[in-house]
Amino acid sequence: MSEASLAAGIIETLAARHYTIAVAESLTGGLLVSELISTPGASVVVNGGVVAYNTELKHTLLGVDAQVLAAHGAVHPDVAVQMAVGVRDALAVAGESAYIGISTTGVAGPDPQDGQSVGTVYLGFAIGTEVRFLELNLEGSREDIRKASVSESLKELARLLS
Repeated sequence: MSEASLAAGIIETLAARHYTIAVAESLTGGLLVSELISTPGASVVVNGGVVAYNTELKHTLLGVDAQVLAAHGAVHPDVAVQMAVGVRDALAVAGESAYIGISTTGVAGPDPQDGQSVGTVYLGFAIGTEVRFLELNLEGSREDIRKASVSESLKELARLLS
């Protein structure tokens, strides 16, 4: 299934359930929220997206624990989860937090980062009270890794919503 089809299905499901979503991205640099909002009607459910590419923004804007960042760096499952949780409040609308938060953090390359090899990616998902992460070990070019991260994010979100 194409990313556009996955995104359209996700938007349809969110609208039917009256759920909203907020997106926090690092390595994908806005590609994930772009894919979601390419679907007509997305404005009903997508609160917005934050590209927290700089590690400090993960703390100051999204509420990722500074000690976690200091101990592990930005590429870690706890960071992904905290980004997903934090973006729901960071992008609250009229005082109402998004029901779903999703995040991407990882190493697209060309060099390792924070002791993590190129292709190491963590996706964070906060849906209601459920919080989880998905670890990916991807291969390919920088662009391949970024695109695969978006694709896997959409696949996992669709699975979690099914």
